[in-house]
Amino acid sequence: MANKAQIESLLYREISLIIQQEFNDPKLGFVTVSDVKVSADLSSAKVYVSFLGKEERNKAGLKVLNNAKGYVRSLCAKKVKLHTVPKLHFVLDESLQTAQRIDSIIAKLEKEEENSDN
Repeated sequence: MANKAQIESLLYREISLIIQQEFNDPKLGFVTVSDVKVSADLSSAKVYVSFLGKEERNKAGLKVLNNAKGYVRSLCAKKVKLHTVPKLHFVLDESLQTAQRIDSIIAKLEKEEENSDN
């Protein structure tokens, strides 16, 4: 039997491919699966996604994915060899946005420090 990390890796790969190959909805835009975390009992999985573009696209894209989670799960069930495919829940991965905000703050502080030295 596959362990939790193997299941997460398998789902990550399959869900990424499914989104890339099966979805043509313009509301999605460019979407990236950044991580998959399966619950301890393997009954559910959070699929972390990020979108390229504005915040409105994030909300619309997330809604599209969550409305199609049953379809994505059924496609996963056909492709992966698991007794039961976990129920999927798509979640916005905000780590990239947080990192960009931190980079912006650091750059601003460095610029202020440069200006105060002159």
